[in-house]
Amino acid sequence: MVQHPSQTDWHLLKGGFFDGLEQEFAAFKQLAVRRRVKKNEIVFFENDRCDCSFYLDSGSVKIFRVSLHGKEPTFFIRSPGEMFGLAEVVGGERRKCSAQALTDCVLLEIGRDRFLDIMLDKPLLALRVIGVLGSRIRYLSEQLENLMTCGVPTRLLKLLLCLSHDEIAQARGGPVDVPVRLTQGQIAAMTGSCQQTVSETLNAFEQRGLIAVSRQRIRLLDPGAIVDALSESSC
Repeated sequence: MVQHPSQTDWHLLKGGFFDGLEQEFAAFKQLAVRRRVKKNEIVFFENDRCDCSFYLDSGSVKIFRVSLHGKEPTFFIRSPGEMFGLAEVVGGERRKCSAQALTDCVLLEIGRDRFLDIMLDKPLLALRVIGVLGSRIRYLSEQLENLMTCGVPTRLLKLLLCLSHDEIAQARGGPVDVPVRLTQGQIAAMTGSCQQTVSETLNAFEQRGLIAVSRQRIRLLDPGAIVDALSESSC
């Protein structure tokens, strides 16, 4: 079975937030409000008040910030089954990042007080929140380390594996499609690179037979070979 060499808890980072918590999910859905969001619509802005959090039922959402120089580093891509807007809601702080829909999305939105009530009533949900937030902190720490010590090819391969973690587990070694369609500019924002370098790196990966690229869709032809390439890399 293909395994990623990172220490991050990928099942918490990318798996369904409510996996194994059917009663907790039922209680959540009773109190949540269904919300449709159009592609490119902002879900919340940095420094907004944190009065709710979100479960992504369908679509994809990017979590990002805008720097003083106008750049938009992207920290996470949220996929169906994931929660976002968690940390500040639990801590009662203002938003540290912005969230924008990459596609048409369906969200389940729940108010802070209602979500905290469910956590108090259902300790397993509180433990899941702690585990997920912990895995996200470790992921960001690894991303910072990658920026300091690894080249763009390594950072890009790690990103593709992270985005495709669940698909790789289900494919059992076969080719998989990265589930999120990203532009080269968005990939650059997630890897601390520029669009030209990302384009050249993706072309090099195609020539090596690791991936196939078509219309913003990336297919990992041999996930095992990608893991081997990372294991052999000295960054």
